[in-house]
Amino acid sequence: MTVTTLATDPESVTVPDAAAALADIAAALTAKQVVPYLGPGAFAMLPPDQCPIPRNSAELVQRLNAKVAAPGRIRSNLTAVAQFIETRKHRKTLESILNGIFRQSVPATPVHALLAAIPAPPLLVDVWYDNVLDSLLCAAADRKWGQIQGVSHPQSTGEWVRCYAPDGAETTAETAAGWDTVLYKPSGAVTPAGNYLISDSDYVEILTEIDIQTPIPAVVKERRAGRHFLFLGCRFDHEIQRTFARQIAKRSSDCHWAVISGELSKNEARFLALHGIKRIDITLEEAVEGLRARM
Repeated sequence: MTVTTLATDPESVTVPDAAAALADIAAALTAKQVVPYLGPGAFAMLPPDQCPIPRNSAELVQRLNAKVAAPGRIRSNLTAVAQFIETRKHRKTLESILNGIFRQSVPATPVHALLAAIPAPPLLVDVWYDNVLDSLLCAAADRKWGQIQGVSHPQSTGEWVRCYAPDGAETTAETAAGWDTVLYKPSGAVTPAGNYLISDSDYVEILTEIDIQTPIPAVVKERRAGRHFLFLGCRFDHEIQRTFARQIAKRSSDCHWAVISGELSKNEARFLALHGIKRIDITLEEAVEGLRARM
């Protein structure tokens, strides 16, 4: 990801022709030159009564507070509330709560279905804790794929990530390098092992090293090189969100896209401008429909 010096007002980072941008993305996806980067906002496509898991960080922190009430001054801060539970109750309590929240049957959104239908994409990134995308990938028996997940408190265990075969068995980085498709879950996931990067202490450890790319798996570094990123269901109004996106997309192409409808915050507009990300101001529904029609 190349840093640019574009203006930072929302209009300057928004493509003037969404249809043309979708055509470019569809062509690049077909050529395996795009890395889809999926965020929790995709679940906003589901009606609330059909989505039993949180659809964003704000909903997740509400669920955590319902289990263990955090002090008022931190109640809206996800990483701080997770740290409060970890410190006061124990890490296993936090993980048990998260497993209960995310180990539920969730319908696939149109975005998940679209990504799962792409023939052998080299790299998919999914930053939420659910298992919807890997369940869809598992449904295709002829796929050669697996996932790499970030793990909690990596410096204490000596490992930043773990690799898993489609059946959930832990495997090696050497095996992962041979997969046609790598699903990279940098924040961990509920399955197969309940890995979660979520508390302050988790992020302190990883953020001290991510700038020099230590936590990023070698196969991710290799497969992102020269490719464009397509951000779907992502917002960039928190520093951790921006840091992860920036570091995961580092040393890739200098042209990326983000489907974000409506108003951008100043921080989001600045982030998009600095990193060559073109905002497409349409809904996820419109983006999925447009890409399907062109692929």
